[in-house]
Amino acid sequence: MSDALKRAVWRYTDAHASSLGLAETPVAGLTLMRHYAPTQIAHVIYKPLVCLVLQGAKEVMAGDQVWRFNAGQSLLVNVDLPAIGRITRATRTEPYLAVAFQLDMAVMRGVMKEMAAVPPAAALTHPPLFVEETEDVVLDSMSRLVRLIDRPEAGPVLGPAIIKELHYWLLMGRHGAHLRRLAPADSHMQRIARAIALLREEFTQPLRVERLAEAAGMSPSSFHQHFKTLTAVSPLQFQKQLRLLEARRLMLAEGQAAAQAGFAVGYESASQFTREYGRMFGNPPKRDVTDSRAAA
Repeated sequence: MSDALKRAVWRYTDAHASSLGLAETPVAGLTLMRHYAPTQIAHVIYKPLVCLVLQGAKEVMAGDQVWRFNAGQSLLVNVDLPAIGRITRATRTEPYLAVAFQLDMAVMRGVMKEMAAVPPAAALTHPPLFVEETEDVVLDSMSRLVRLIDRPEAGPVLGPAIIKELHYWLLMGRHGAHLRRLAPADSHMQRIARAIALLREEFTQPLRVERLAEAAGMSPSSFHQHFKTLTAVSPLQFQKQLRLLEARRLMLAEGQAAAQAGFAVGYESASQFTREYGRMFGNPPKRDVTDSRAAA
């Protein structure tokens, strides 16, 4: 694993990381991570991305499956996915360091058009996550992308080519066959992605599965089946997690009271909000916010 890349991530996150250990960068889609100690579980909804662990270890849980990945390995997420994650190995002298880049399906489809014919995966199942050893060509592409942080004038000139190259190596890598099956605009994943985009936009509104199925171009029963296969949760559970995560953000970042945040994300009953919030985060809203602020 590149020591120069580790130093670059450590230096940038020290200067720019949030209290969550995340540092957004001037390079669109590129995020750096650094944690000096193991973390408690955190609920998140991933977007399609590739995450390279440079140091330390992490585990991610989605549905009833658990993925663990260590330094030298990569996590590949191929669909919007509600998950639970936690850093499992990190110290003050050897912190958890990782770099993630959000995948662009339009770029991926463009690269596929230029590639020689390569057969898709024979399997019909599409795991939402993959863990693999980081290939040198992927590491090299990501390293050059990170270097653009310190050369913002070079980003518009060199960035698109590096991003295209990164997508190419992922498509040609160990799990590339699955990505090639999922990337086309008429694939089940892309149909579900259209429904997820609508759900993200209107998650505070009452859920109508028929409207989501229509956006996906599927019957309601087929949509429900494919949605759960790809995301490990039902559409209703996905919406609930979107609501609760946004309510938590409103309370922590904007200081809203629990009842106000619950109503803002679409709950009509304060008691239902409190009950579902406690089920997801382990504590009722007020206590969770107090403990989170104390920990921060």
